[in-house]
Amino acid sequence: MFHVVTYDISDDRKRDRAAKVLLDYGKRVQYSVFECVMDNEALKTLVSRLSGLASGEDSIRVYSLCSGCERRIEVIGTGAVTKDENVIIL
Repeated sequence: MFHVVTYDISDDRKRDRAAKVLLDYGKRVQYSVFECVMDNEALKTLVSRLSGLASGEDSIRVYSLCSGCERRIEVIGTGAVTKDENVIIL
């Protein structure tokens, strides 16, 4: 499933940690926006790893998009929508 994860975290260290965690799951498409293609188990793990990084006025948001919504994503300018990469290990 396709997920968009955004964050607005004021503390530099926590913000850097959030970005490093998200790089394990998806692709950075803007400074605080990541596109991730993952199953529900990976999503649960991601949310667990991100919990505790947002406090006070901070925010981490996860938007899950259905396949129909994913097909209707439009990119204006440079870049492309993140695709699921099939990896085959022989």
